[in-house]
Amino acid sequence: MIEPGNPVKDIEIKSDSDILQIFDELSKSGGFESTNLSMGLEILTSMISDKKCLKFVSFVGAIVSTGLRGIIKDMLKNKWFDVAITTCGALDHDIARHYSNYKEGSFTMDDNELANQNIHRLGNVLVPMESYGPLIEEKMQKFLEEEYKSGVKEMSTADITRMIGKHLGEDSFLHWAYKNNIPVVVPGIMDGAVGSQIWLFSQKHSDFKLNLVADADLLSGLIFKAEKSGSLMLGGGISKHHTLWWNQYREGLDYALYITTAQEFDGSLSGALVREAISWGKVTQKAMQSTLHAEVTTILPFLYAALLAKLK
Repeated sequence: MIEPGNPVKDIEIKSDSDILQIFDELSKSGGFESTNLSMGLEILTSMISDKKCLKFVSFVGAIVSTGLRGIIKDMLKNKWFDVAITTCGALDHDIARHYSNYKEGSFTMDDNELANQNIHRLGNVLVPMESYGPLIEEKMQKFLEEEYKSGVKEMSTADITRMIGKHLGEDSFLHWAYKNNIPVVVPGIMDGAVGSQIWLFSQKHSDFKLNLVADADLLSGLIFKAEKSGSLMLGGGISKHHTLWWNQYREGLDYALYITTAQEFDGSLSGALVREAISWGKVTQKAMQSTLHAEVTTILPFLYAALLAKLK
């Protein structure tokens, strides 16, 4: 017999309500995603506070083209996570936005006209061509040549991201990952501008190698020693799956919060709820876990602000 929970309560927000009081109101409101949001705060608070926990953050590259880059940067600056897993686009945008600016646009702009003006559109973010491909080519060839001349002939993706972070400034998430010794692994690094520049560099330097197995060695060395593990997963795709995949080798994540706009009806990895991963041994049966259906650039700033208040 199913036992109903507590009564659904109306949300009451006063002029002097702080963010933690608002999250507490959400936790008692019954529906629909508000309870998952408040649960997410509890999961992340427990995970970040757990000294025995190996903490992952995974995220899709597109969000780094937006102001959410600042939240990603600050979470790594705060040392809330031990490992980051992302896509090549995140590296592209971090380099491009350090050295130049993207512009505000809209989803309804004329893409033919934008193409004629040499402007790329990423949703409602405008990426001037000179801020992207040519700039990333110039910087990556310079960075790689510097490493090569110092005797480096082989690099993992964690080495590549560390190298980039060493050259960028405090606005960069890769800079803070480098400064705080947080490895950033990019399993699909060839799918983007940075990856193309690694390939181009190897055409001119035939003895230079990209070693993906070294990333596996790094992750296995962390996973096999971890007493517990947890992850904040921002969006799906390869970064989410790589996080889940490696955690199956220690019987799954103990903490997991997944924020997504994808739906599960098509059987996709991006649409799969966290609880589906329990059946694969990628999340433990007793894990603190939740899937929050929300657009991450909208919801993460509020979750971050609440975390700052809770962890203080």
